[in-house]
Amino acid sequence: MRTRLRRILVAAVALLTATAALPAAAAEGQNRQQHPSHGGLSATIRYTEYGIPHILAKNYTDLGFGTGWAQAADQVCTLADGFVTVRGERSRYFGPDAAPDFSLSSAARNLSSDLYFQGVREARTVEKLLAEPAPRGPSRQAKDLMRGFAAGYNAWLEQNRVTDPACKGAAWVRPVTALDVAARGFALAVLGGQGRGVDGITAAQPPTTTSTAAPDAQDTARAARELLAADTADMGSNAVAFSGTTTADGRGLLLGNPHYPWQGGRRFWQSQQTIPGELNVSGGSLLGSATVSIGHNAKVGWSHTVATGVPLNLHQLTLDPADPTAYLVDGEPERMTKRTVTVRVKDGVPVTRTQWWTRYGPVVTSFGASLPLPWSSTTAYALNDPNAANLRASDTALGFSKARSTAEVLGSLQRTQGLPWVNTVAADSGGHTLFTQSQVLPRITDELAQRCSTPLGKVTYPSAGLAILDGSRGDCAPGSDPDAVQPGVFGPAKMPTLKDAAYAENSNDSAWLANADRPLTGYERVFGTIGTQRSLRTRGAIEDVSAMAQRGRLTVRDLQAQQFANRVPAGDLAAADAAKACAALPGGTATGSGGTAVDVSAACGVLATWDRTVNTDSRGALLFDRLWRKIPAAQLWKVPFSAADPVHTPNTLNTASPAFATALADAVTELRAAGIALNSPLGQHQFVVRKGQRIAVSGGTESLGVWNKVEPVWDPAQGGYTEVTTGSSYIQAVGWDGSRCPVARTLLSYSQSSNPNSPHHSDQTRLYSQEKWVTSRFCEKDILTSPGLKVVHVRER
Repeated sequence: MRTRLRRILVAAVALLTATAALPAAAAEGQNRQQHPSHGGLSATIRYTEYGIPHILAKNYTDLGFGTGWAQAADQVCTLADGFVTVRGERSRYFGPDAAPDFSLSSAARNLSSDLYFQGVREARTVEKLLAEPAPRGPSRQAKDLMRGFAAGYNAWLEQNRVTDPACKGAAWVRPVTALDVAARGFALAVLGGQGRGVDGITAAQPPTTTSTAAPDAQDTARAARELLAADTADMGSNAVAFSGTTTADGRGLLLGNPHYPWQGGRRFWQSQQTIPGELNVSGGSLLGSATVSIGHNAKVGWSHTVATGVPLNLHQLTLDPADPTAYLVDGEPERMTKRTVTVRVKDGVPVTRTQWWTRYGPVVTSFGASLPLPWSSTTAYALNDPNAANLRASDTALGFSKARSTAEVLGSLQRTQGLPWVNTVAADSGGHTLFTQSQVLPRITDELAQRCSTPLGKVTYPSAGLAILDGSRGDCAPGSDPDAVQPGVFGPAKMPTLKDAAYAENSNDSAWLANADRPLTGYERVFGTIGTQRSLRTRGAIEDVSAMAQRGRLTVRDLQAQQFANRVPAGDLAAADAAKACAALPGGTATGSGGTAVDVSAACGVLATWDRTVNTDSRGALLFDRLWRKIPAAQLWKVPFSAADPVHTPNTLNTASPAFATALADAVTELRAAGIALNSPLGQHQFVVRKGQRIAVSGGTESLGVWNKVEPVWDPAQGGYTEVTTGSSYIQAVGWDGSRCPVARTLLSYSQSSNPNSPHHSDQTRLYSQEKWVTSRFCEKDILTSPGLKVVHVRER
């Protein structure tokens, strides 16, 4: 066996070495758009089970080439769609009124998406960021990866036939440039700032009347809270790191469970990237990214969770009475910058619109329909998004990929400061743990907010973390920290950070209870809250992981068990009381919201015997889920939240509230109308369909507090929950055993390829349904002994 392994390894290395002798594939003067590398790039891709590519290259450009090629092979239509977005060409190909998939901005229509991204392109925003010297701008290695990725994507298009029906034969599937790849990274960076305000930026026009109506402060604060909370409903995550004090061998453990969309351009894609002697990392990359976003190497593993920090603020402008496109700063008028953008439209004449920009950023007139910010004759609002100057996420990821400890992970964050909207949780082979909310945030201190908030901001900042500052005062601009890479943001010293705790956990609440025994405090409100009610998912997670840490002797198997424990914290808190209250209803009936009496007696026993999990064979889980969704949050609990006991409060279901009986009647009516038995196994009615076959899915919704989160679409006419929009995605359980190879188990819930014709369209989805894992093949001996090993040498022609 050793001899055979040696022969295979020598052959693989020879394939890589031979790359250097290949003739250049592109002659001088070839089109840079088609061959952004100017030819000659190559890589070796070793595919193992489930279509996972292990990309071997001799430098960063070649590594980007292999990554771009392999991503295109699995995700060409999704990638191409995203490139159409960042080029501002959606209206040209798909029409102005259709909706994007929301993966690269919140734009409701293609037209507003195009107006924004075409404006970014015409302003040469991304080119200017690429030209910034590192560390403020991307490093040469990061730019080489982008250049190689574009070349690899283009080479795959040139040498292969698109079979995915989503874009087969489509004119919009075209070669790309390194600028397109960088623009996609820019879109992800501003997702929580300018990307959230695209509709309001592109619709902003000077007032035509003298109206001075101002938004209501309480309504605005409520809308801001809901808007910012929606981020973790669509994209959330759990992650926990355990220190060596809790593990069986004194080494660290990491469980990462990011919750991301199951369709569209914000999917993860799994790979291993290797430059011998330089880089060796395995994990999940966001589509279009040439680096590993969440993953592990031989010494350290990390994951991310969407953070509570608010990566934007508003400046309320006092307008010049003589000109609503000029604003006053320290009594002096400044004219807004006018950007006129034209977008080509399918089957129509080009559309031209004007955008208005200020020293603070673009004028914005809304964040969706629920948060209007009217531009009146006296007032306008400008959006400050510091991540519009941040193209550093690739360098942060490269730093993680090369790190040998959690200290070096933190060092990468401090050096590059590239993460726009996530926390980081990490563990290493030395037994160390890390939680840090190191993200790019406007430097809004509580003192600045107190001194400079407008009347509107005095409500929105404490309530939602959204600062609205007085734009008429120069001293009200965000300041700068001496250790910050760019002006106007917090430096690393201000980031909430927890080192070497027995456990470090986050489930999208603020940094406060990353470890309930070592609460983090003292950070500014813009980072998140302190001493406020936690979500049920956070509460359940802290209960679980603190008990695991106390039990000790933990292994990777314990992480795997936690991922699929499928415990329902809401059920543990409320199911017994719900069953008891149900049984006490006079005559076994309750009145539904429509005023009809409903026999709910059969539900009582189902709730009483339910096992309090959302496994596919759990009977009663579906009934409780539908019941839980119908009880108003304000009427759930008898015992209110207490900051002195944040993990266990609020509690005790308020069955005395009329809302409970009404919700029970409505849930029973709903299931019976759909022909679903009250005690049906969850998996019969929570599933996805792949190639006409149902695949049962375990897990539960955000409000139930389930670690293994899924957010499916309720379609009772089709049998129940018929598709998952978001939830558990690239999952990894990582540890070490003293050998050179990490002990890692992974799972990509929705599988590698979005192409229904691919053998890897649903293979890992079936594993996810069966609660099985993929053994990570990180070391050469493991890759080369894969029974499904397929070696492909790819190059430019």
